[in-house]
Amino acid sequence: MQEENNVFTAKTVDAAIEEGLQTLGITLDEAEITVLEEGKKKLFGAAKARVQVTKKQSDAKRAADFIDGLMEILKISAVSEIAEDDENIKIDIKTTNSAMVIGKRGDVLDAVQCIAGAVANIGRDDYKKVVVDCENYREQREQTLKSLAEKLAKKAVEKGRKMTLEPMNPYERRIIHSALSDNPDVKTVSEGKEPMRYIAVIPNNAKPYDKGLRYGERRPAGKGARQGGKPFGDSPRGGKNFSRDNRGPRPAGNGGAKRGKKEIHFGTFLGNSGAKEEE
Repeated sequence: MQEENNVFTAKTVDAAIEEGLQTLGITLDEAEITVLEEGKKKLFGAAKARVQVTKKQSDAKRAADFIDGLMEILKISAVSEIAEDDENIKIDIKTTNSAMVIGKRGDVLDAVQCIAGAVANIGRDDYKKVVVDCENYREQREQTLKSLAEKLAKKAVEKGRKMTLEPMNPYERRIIHSALSDNPDVKTVSEGKEPMRYIAVIPNNAKPYDKGLRYGERRPAGKGARQGGKPFGDSPRGGKNFSRDNRGPRPAGNGGAKRGKKEIHFGTFLGNSGAKEEE
């Protein structure tokens, strides 16, 4: 006999379970069974067994329910839609506040996907991939990364030096590697440690000593940078360019300080300020 909330009663537990399975049209593997009371004999008569039989949630439905609950906690109005095949689960979040769900460069969406994947694979022997998307962000981001990869490869070849990108997660790094895998002029490698691991694009004409630049970064001026048309701070021989004019007027006396003795001055070197004052 069936009661409310899929509770079935019979003389024995097995009989109650069988009745529940037939009523719901499911197999034992598809059912979640909770024994509420075991049938047992009494002095006068017998107490019937009571069991609750419900259909198991699919892995995708369990993950989608988790996401809906998470959105409710975050006070985001959203609904999850499921698309599933034998190997993958795709959950699309429909919301009017997509910016909050996606986050900066998809960091919030990636976090939700990671946890949803763990929820969907509870009790499974083989891992099932879960992809969580919102407003078609994944596809748009993939196209952006492919375009960026091509531009970076072209710039690396033109400049003849290694170029590196900002740190990315493994999913986005795979997109860059795949986009340039058939490019005959460059190769890509991942460098650094998580979570700061990044991709370097190395052209075939790169110099062996080149340390590379970040994409969009300019190499800073070295010691030989010119100011006012003259070397600043260094002499052609590599020493400090303290000319006689820079040292100010020689002290009065017979030829100045004696050779072999050094005068020690405390204070801050002011460069050519003394020369300017003399003028």
